[in-house]
Formats: sequence, C-alpha cells, structure tokens
Amino acid sequence: MSIYLTTKKIIKDWTDYNGHMNVAYYVLIFDLYGAEFLMTKFEMGEHSAKTTKKSTMVVESHITYNQEVKEGDEVDINLLYFNHDSKRLQYKFEMVHKTKKYLASTMEILALYVDLDKRKVAEFEKEKINIMDNFISENQSKFVSENLIFSGKLK
Repeated sequence: MSIYLTTKKIIKDWTDYNGHMNVAYYVLIFDLYGAEFLMTKFEMGEHSAKTTKKSTMVVESHITYNQEVKEGDEVDINLLYFNHDSKRLQYKFEMVHKTKKYLASTMEILALYVDLDKRKVAEFEKEKINIMDNFISENQSKFVSENLIFSGKLK
C-alpha cells in the first residue's frame, strides 16, 4: 500500500535521445513533488528555511529504474514509507504509470535536519517531532517497509 501524493505528466524536456525520461528527471520529480510535499507538511520546507533557518539536506539516496516512461505518460507519485529519529528523516517514494499501473521507479532518501546558519546537523524541535509522529501514527498501516536501504542508519 502507499499514500498518493500527486500525478505528473512527462514532458518533452524531461526525455532524452532514447525516447524515454532521462534519469536526472526521476530525481527531480521525486524531489519537487514528493520530498517538498513532505517537508512542507512537516514544517521543514522553504518557509522554514527562510524564517527559522532550519531545513533538511539529503545525504544519501537510492533509486531504482524499474520500467521506462515516455513523453505524455502520466505517473503517480506515492509515499511508500516514512520514519525519523532525533535528527534524520528516512522516506521512500514510488512512481507508478497512471494508466498501465506498472512500477516505473522508486527512490529512498536519508536526510538530515540542518541549522542553516551554522551549517550543522540539528535535532528536531518537539513540535516537528509531534507532527511527524502523528503522520506516522495516522499512516503506518499504509507503509511498505520491505527493501529499505537506510533503516539501520536511524538511531
């Protein structure tokens, strides 16, 4: 199971000379339409970076390219998994072809919470922990914890 986030149509600018989406744009789609959704929800996105000088930075990622998508295809971006510790986030997305329902790609992320003034890792404030814990509590039954790469890195 998963949590639906958004649908995106593959545009010509995202495709390459092989006639399918270029690898760089998988990361772009997962970042802009998956990670930004989560960071905004958890109050760690652009607004937080500008007003509190705290945000997240990706330190590791693992991506799979399961089946190609082409210009004009629509894909659903879904959240498969989310967890955190006192200063790290772990989340995994999937990209599913909208009409044919095949898995096109997955991306798992390990990110750190960072004080942008000091450029150092910081611990989450209690209110952010509460937001994330409530999200996990509400959605845990939808999470898929198989094939996770970064679970051992949370403390």
